[in-house]
Amino acid sequence: MSGTSSSGPAPDALELAALLCSRVCHDLISPVGAIVNGLEVLDDNPKPEDRDFALDLIRKSAKTASARLQFCRLAFGAAGSSGAQIDLGDAQAMAKGHVEDGKVTLTWNLPRLLLPKNRVKLLLNMLLIAQQTIPRGGTLTIDPVGEGDTMSFRITAAGLNSRVPQNIVDMLGSTAAAADAHSVQPYYTRLLAQACGLTVKLAPEGDTVVVSAS
Repeated sequence: MSGTSSSGPAPDALELAALLCSRVCHDLISPVGAIVNGLEVLDDNPKPEDRDFALDLIRKSAKTASARLQFCRLAFGAAGSSGAQIDLGDAQAMAKGHVEDGKVTLTWNLPRLLLPKNRVKLLLNMLLIAQQTIPRGGTLTIDPVGEGDTMSFRITAAGLNSRVPQNIVDMLGSTAAAADAHSVQPYYTRLLAQACGLTVKLAPEGDTVVVSAS
């Protein structure tokens, strides 16, 4: 995410829904566009080697699109009724499918148990923030803080040239920052944390960057 967030009124429910939809569409444009490109190659009666390339592109892009859709459904969507609980094992599978792209490795040190829906959504959104601190790839390690229904999380991002995006820090900590299409994800993370009675912090720690909820 780039750019800085300006002060202004918080988005209402309709605007927040629109901004989150824009975020999901942004995540899907690239793999879906690649599928379309691959199909166009096939329509042109390509040589065998071009056909194999197109099929491989379609296969990989469809897998990426599916993984992103499943992740976004859990991270941003309803994912069950108001008081629903979500299995951390399911969250782990979706997180790995979304995050592990050949550049990033996920180390998941959480136990397998059911947690309230908003707490799991908070975890996945914290993971998205942590991923942005290692643009050149690296390792994301998720550890529990506490236990049971009140468990929170600590995510350590380690990678070459890790960084702390100031606009995300501002959005996580300032109620005066106005959300836009670029900053809606950390803004939504803050809302989830508030719903759980927590605060999310993003800060450097030695050679790593830590995203924590407490």
